[in-house]
Amino acid sequence: MSQENLSSVPLYRKALDLCKMSREIASYVTYNKDLLKLYQSNSHRDMIADSLLTDAILIPQQIAHAEYSDCHASRMKSATFISIMTRNILSYCKGLEMDGVKEKEYLNLLRIEIRSFRSLYHKWKKSLRRDDSANGWGFGDSFGF
Repeated sequence: MSQENLSSVPLYRKALDLCKMSREIASYVTYNKDLLKLYQSNSHRDMIADSLLTDAILIPQQIAHAEYSDCHASRMKSATFISIMTRNILSYCKGLEMDGVKEKEYLNLLRIEIRSFRSLYHKWKKSLRRDDSANGWGFGDSFGF
């Protein structure tokens, strides 16, 4: 799959939207406005924001990995990571609320985006299984046929 084809995958586009929204929320709620150095902060809120950003950035990377991979096991592993990261993002929203973020409507918008993403994710994950059903058990990649 070429780079331009990846942009035609609705889940990938939605993942990029999640990245953008996560970056905006992290920038808004953190005390440290240098987002590249959040990991160095001792602030609990900054650590949550850093984790939010990290997982949001990893999601489109995992989608790309799955889309470009010919290995069924690798594709399913990426799909599992994506599921874990979306659950993590929901936990980070709760953590930011518990840390005292007053503007809960922003966090609720992110939750809505995650729900929308998950709907696309489930359809995408089913398509991964369908694409690999012609390959039998998926061992062909390992043995070179």
